Amino acid sequence: MEETAPPSPENTEPVTIENEMRTSYMDYAMSVIIGRALPDIRDGLKPVHRRVLYSMHQLRNTWNTAYKKSARVVGDCIGQYHPHGDQAVYDTIVRMAQDFSMRGLLVDGQGNFGSVDGDPAAAMRYTEIRMTRLAGELLDDLDKDTVDFQANYDGSTQEPSVLPARVPNLLVNGSGGIAVGMATNIPPHNLGEVIDGAIELINRPETTIEELMELIPGPDFPTGAFIHGRAGIESAYKTGRGIIKLRARVDIESTPEGKESIIVTELPYQVNKARLLEQIAGLVREKRIEGIAHIQDESDRQGMRMVIDLKRDAFSQIVLNQLFSMTPMQSSFGVINLAIVDGQPKVFKLREMLTHFIDHRRDVVTRRSLFLLAQAEARAHLLEGYQIALDNIDAIVELIKGSPDPASAKLRLIDAFSLSERQSQAILDMRLQRLTGLERDKILAELAEMKEEIKALNLILDNERRLLDVIVEELSEIKEKYADPRRTVILEQSSDLSIEDLIAEEDMAVTVSHAGYIKRMAVSAHRAQHRGGKGRRGASTKESDVIVDLFVANTHTPLLIFTDRGRVFKLKVWQLPEGGPQSRGKPVINLFPVEKDEKIRTILPVAEWTEEKAIVFATRNGLVKKTPLFAYNNVLSRGIIAINLVEGDDLVTARLVEPGQHVLLGSREGKSIRFDEADARPMGRGTRGVRGMRLGNKDELIGMEILDEGAAILTVTSNGFGKRTATSEYRVQSRGGKGIITIKTGGRNGDVVALRQVHGDEDLLMVTNHGQLIRTPVEQVSMVGRNTMGVRLFKLDKKAELVAVECVPAAEDEEELDGEFSEDAPDAPTGTDTADDAPTDAESDDAEVGETASDESTDDADDA
Repeated sequence: MEETAPPSPENTEPVTIENEMRTSYMDYAMSVIIGRALPDIRDGLKPVHRRVLYSMHQLRNTWNTAYKKSARVVGDCIGQYHPHGDQAVYDTIVRMAQDFSMRGLLVDGQGNFGSVDGDPAAAMRYTEIRMTRLAGELLDDLDKDTVDFQANYDGSTQEPSVLPARVPNLLVNGSGGIAVGMATNIPPHNLGEVIDGAIELINRPETTIEELMELIPGPDFPTGAFIHGRAGIESAYKTGRGIIKLRARVDIESTPEGKESIIVTELPYQVNKARLLEQIAGLVREKRIEGIAHIQDESDRQGMRMVIDLKRDAFSQIVLNQLFSMTPMQSSFGVINLAIVDGQPKVFKLREMLTHFIDHRRDVVTRRSLFLLAQAEARAHLLEGYQIALDNIDAIVELIKGSPDPASAKLRLIDAFSLSERQSQAILDMRLQRLTGLERDKILAELAEMKEEIKALNLILDNERRLLDVIVEELSEIKEKYADPRRTVILEQSSDLSIEDLIAEEDMAVTVSHAGYIKRMAVSAHRAQHRGGKGRRGASTKESDVIVDLFVANTHTPLLIFTDRGRVFKLKVWQLPEGGPQSRGKPVINLFPVEKDEKIRTILPVAEWTEEKAIVFATRNGLVKKTPLFAYNNVLSRGIIAINLVEGDDLVTARLVEPGQHVLLGSREGKSIRFDEADARPMGRGTRGVRGMRLGNKDELIGMEILDEGAAILTVTSNGFGKRTATSEYRVQSRGGKGIITIKTGGRNGDVVALRQVHGDEDLLMVTNHGQLIRTPVEQVSMVGRNTMGVRLFKLDKKAELVAVECVPAAEDEEELDGEFSEDAPDAPTGTDTADDAPTDAESDDAEVGETASDESTDDADDA
């Protein structure tokens, strides 16, 4: 074996590896961009789609011929035009045959071509295909020199660089692909609407984008469904990029048994139905969605039908909202109108996409007219020679008979009758039957027809308006043949009928249990009782579960929902599940994604958002923080951080505050402190706050109120005792002190469980850990001093204790229920303690602790 001699210095050229890699990578990138991943702006096809259709055209595999095996077309395509693997070519054919992928089918397939469930197509040896009539319109006039041809990959044959494309295919069928450093995602549209827009732009070049959008309102997906809002469409049409929100088409059906079912008949584009059903089943198993009893796919040849049966007490709109938020039943389509023009990738606006298609059609029609004109003129030229021959038939016959050979006859005809060489040859080749009278009439009629055609073609080439009219006529013909009704419904964002429009305005009591169950219930469901009664059951709970919070708000009021971990979520009251007095409600995890063991602490109704308002937070360790309300206006569906908490601390409550108001904090051991809201400077969302109240080693904060002038403070203890005290008895101190006594704790009273501000015209709702609830007018609670024991408010069962207290609007019906005043707590005039409840001398001593704190004791805990 001969050794190869090393290259000589004269035959080598040094290059840097950096430049070589840059050049090679750019060559590769441009090959992918131009030759693989992106469509051409003119015919809307990628090279593989174009080559597949051209291969079928060459095989005469048209819409009116017999089907051919898919493998035959794939083999021909990869053998002559697209040497990139048979599976890639077959996948292209499969997609062009799927009615759930293409708005206008380009391949007519026989056999299994996959399904919306994600089922794969059968192997190419089992399926058969042919072009559709619409695909034929893309290739029409290909043999009339309408487009340029280029050499195939090995130079053995020619292929078209673009198709004539009578159809605006890029918009009709859309396109999707990932290139190097860029991607395209063009949605499909309705053929009739796109053609209307193109015709309008041809007739009125000054048409604005707003006028075009009246004719082309938005994408039209083959799977139907809904587009919610026009903002994404406008952005896509005006800038080339936008995000379109899609929702499934659903109906709510009621069964004779009183249950409801959610019926899904259309899904957003490219959503896998089988995978969606699996995802819904998984959410039900994880108990992230409760209320679904059964899921069944009843889809058949007639169409899609997914049936989601709900439980009897399920709130269908809540379940539906959860499905939209947690599954692809609501999805987004990110529009990127990226295509190739003049060999370069570019993002196009709607008007530009239509303009390039019109320009392409102008070029195609011009080239076709030139081709047809040349043919017509050539044919007319021969017919004129035939006419001369018929007019001089006897002389021509004599001339031919007297000629020694055909060549001499041809030359003598040219000289004698001023014929061209082609005319002379055609006369010599003419059969004798053409001399009959009938044939003579045919020749003259065809000559007249050719002259008219030549005239018409010259008019197209010489008159721009006539050229455009031809394009319009052909587009109108395409629309008449192939246009169909719109499938995707576009809902106006500003005029959509929301669920809220169907909800009556009503005050609702919202309850939250320790285990995370939540519900709303009409306030009118509770009638008033006097204090000391046995109460009625207001919520059915498990033995280990207790009601921990109550709140009253209108059904249309937005709610900011704060958890003990410092997060905030946003809902409206009507979005909460409704339940009766005996129902437990629904797990809060079904409404928003709270973490394990995360509990709701405060629900704030926000009727209006103003710059003056702020939210004050209080934590278990005595910290407070004030943040402007607007910081919580835009809350994500997964929630946002409301306050930054350290380990071992959690959020107790949050309240709205305005300039000049005072804040009152209360602790479990009966201490309280009042300070001006200005003492807590405004902070951002991600901060901890400052010291609000200095607590004892075993003490913790249990409540906070924003004080109103003339109001009173209601303090309630775990053993069912409580009192009202005028706010004037709580003097203003500096933030950060130990505070003063607000009620005596321990012994008979137990610890403080609630500190509420009241005005005297409310009703008091109290809940025990056994689920019992009593409603009594606040005005019946004694008004006594700050450092007293209070009176009995609720006659508790053994081992029962109060866990939640809330003030609600007073009931109009003052009828007494279940039991009069308790013997253990006889009625007493307002402001007077019973003998049982009278404080001892020791209890009457003014025991103020840490009334004012020095600056050193405030212990600010601001976050950076």
